[in-house]
Amino acid sequence: MAKAIVIGAGVIGCSIAFEMAAKGYEVIAVDKAQGPGQGSTSASSAVVRFNYSTFDSVALAWESFHCWKNWPEHLGRKQERYSKMIDVGVVMLDAPVISGEKTSQLFDAVGIPYEVWNSTDLSNNVTGIDAGKYWPPKKLDDDEFWEDAKDSLGAIFTPNGGYIDDPLLATENLALAAISAGVTFRFKSKVTKILREGNKVTGVEVDGNEKILADIVINAGGPWSNRINELAGVGQDFTISVRPMRQEVHQINTPMNLIPGPIVGDLDLGTYMRSTPTGSTLIGGTEPECDGLDWVDDVEAVNLNRTKELFEAQVTRAARRFPSLKIPNSPSGIAGIYDVAADWTPIYDRTELDGFFVAIGTSGNQFKNAPMVGKLMTELIDAVRAGRDHDVDPVKVRAERTGNEISLGAFSRKRLFNADNTGTVMG
Repeated sequence: MAKAIVIGAGVIGCSIAFEMAAKGYEVIAVDKAQGPGQGSTSASSAVVRFNYSTFDSVALAWESFHCWKNWPEHLGRKQERYSKMIDVGVVMLDAPVISGEKTSQLFDAVGIPYEVWNSTDLSNNVTGIDAGKYWPPKKLDDDEFWEDAKDSLGAIFTPNGGYIDDPLLATENLALAAISAGVTFRFKSKVTKILREGNKVTGVEVDGNEKILADIVINAGGPWSNRINELAGVGQDFTISVRPMRQEVHQINTPMNLIPGPIVGDLDLGTYMRSTPTGSTLIGGTEPECDGLDWVDDVEAVNLNRTKELFEAQVTRAARRFPSLKIPNSPSGIAGIYDVAADWTPIYDRTELDGFFVAIGTSGNQFKNAPMVGKLMTELIDAVRAGRDHDVDPVKVRAERTGNEISLGAFSRKRLFNADNTGTVMG
């Protein structure tokens, strides 16, 4: 039985640990936090949508949605409580950086039901929305932000999609399933060294002294992934870089007439919005050019408190789209850290160090795909250990519920830069 170490016990790491153990690997999951999902996972908006810029990303999201819809079955052994998929649909508003025609073609190819709405459809179907076109997003101190719209926009609507009601519980569900499958979790254990003999990984060192030996090590370290790669001495052949970035999500009370509306992706103004089970609205940003990006040099030193400036910017933009929203005087919300790939598409791949694999660069948009990422990584590891040259002949995985074939070449560390990406969390 091959032994594997998963670095990171967020939603991605727990999924990998679960699937590998179910396949017969002896798995230890190591995390510096006190429990599963204590890092960037717990700050996730947990949105489930299908709007991506490549076939394989769309197919992955569609299959993962069906895993969430059948969550107890996906996990196997019965648990006391489960997170839930709140299926309210997704409205993606038109914007120059997200091609409606390309999205429609991808949805057709994958088999996702959708509707193309004009501005009248949008106004009729989404209560309280202003269908004005305001592109490009602007800062609040820009006089043009406050000008009336001179045109209107439409949207693409998918009746499927929504959000996971409790991202931390979802991760705990995966961790419990992993334990049932035989995984050992080591919390409050910081990886301080990647062990190797020549070009073969042999395990990890934790807390500067204890050595844990293994045949396989998987980096699922989230915002710490770049540092873990440095410890392993890998990355020289990566064509796609990864880098941590700070972002905030804010929360306000929702007018009753807007509950429980669909997810709204609004790149036109620079936000996304989703409801919560308790009647609030979460408002996040889509990295509008006018705001700049808050890159992080030291993950440990990041301010995880929300800021008044960003709160006012994001909530005011949301209120421009939904005029009945009230802007509170005091900020409410959370800050977290994305592990951003240069083209906002994750890297699920092997590395130049034999036995060292990565599930990184999740870019704030992969929580939804966590149920399938464990399967993808396990299939990849099986194939590479059996001698397959994944760089030349990429591993492909058949989606059990939706039937699509997902090529892991789309998530290669050596891929061409995805020029069709939105340059935002939308991927």
